[in-house]
Amino acid sequence: MQTETTNLIKWQKKFNTETSCINHLIQLRWADGFICPKCNHNHGYYSSNRAHFECASCHKQTSVICGTIFHLSKVPLLKWFWAIFYISSDKGGISALRLSKLISVSWKTAFHMLRKIRKAMGDRDSIYDLSGIVELDDTYIGGKKPGKRGRGAQGKASVLVACENHDGYPGYIAMKVIGSVSKKEIELFTKQNIKPTATVRTDGYPANNGVQGNATLEKKVTPPEFVDEWLPWVHVAMANLKRFILGTFHGTSLVYIQEYLNEFCYRFNRRFWEDQIPLRLLTLCANHTKVSLA
Repeated sequence: MQTETTNLIKWQKKFNTETSCINHLIQLRWADGFICPKCNHNHGYYSSNRAHFECASCHKQTSVICGTIFHLSKVPLLKWFWAIFYISSDKGGISALRLSKLISVSWKTAFHMLRKIRKAMGDRDSIYDLSGIVELDDTYIGGKKPGKRGRGAQGKASVLVACENHDGYPGYIAMKVIGSVSKKEIELFTKQNIKPTATVRTDGYPANNGVQGNATLEKKVTPPEFVDEWLPWVHVAMANLKRFILGTFHGTSLVYIQEYLNEFCYRFNRRFWEDQIPLRLLTLCANHTKVSLA
């Protein structure tokens, strides 16, 4: 479904006060009129001073931000809306330090805002399964440490990456941090992210047999210099991911890598509708249940 396009000028005009943000959020949540979440009554009274509705039947009071990722947040909606624009309008993303300066909040507040938004991004993409021809491989993300490189390297997170190959063009992607590159992990990833009717191309690593039983497996043992011919787009996605993390964030803690993967995949999967992403993401955040961070 197509969404309205936007840019910096349009966003500035549309969301320039707290009231404009509240009114837009109300429209997103109750486009056909307020519905009480407790008794489903279709009439309520709105209090602009407290930004909540009171049901005309059961008198339950419902905050405009209740049941969204903004739930219980003390940060004004205006700053939330602008955080959503900044994280979604640039394919390089935005660091917490940069965001904190742009919207005048502490680094810690900006960091937690970005984490919640990335969680919503990941939950949204989790409902899609890759189909057709799907390339699958693993990579390692993390800081440089002396010693072994590649599989088994310390201080790095193992990441499974899958990318659709649509007649020589990349389609949707999925990425997941895993404990180790094992048959069991690949089996679970395939079940969660790839349709059973898909054909999955991999290299000759034995753990890739985990695809079997959940999708059609095509394995090929390839020398390093020819691997990009067999799995071209999944390696392009890996390279772009590493540039994204190193370029904007200069690395990341292993604890938060999945959240950065969520952001990267969300934007990559909507790359043909870049000017729609900010409003798509805003709608997602308005309809997403509250996020609890570990």
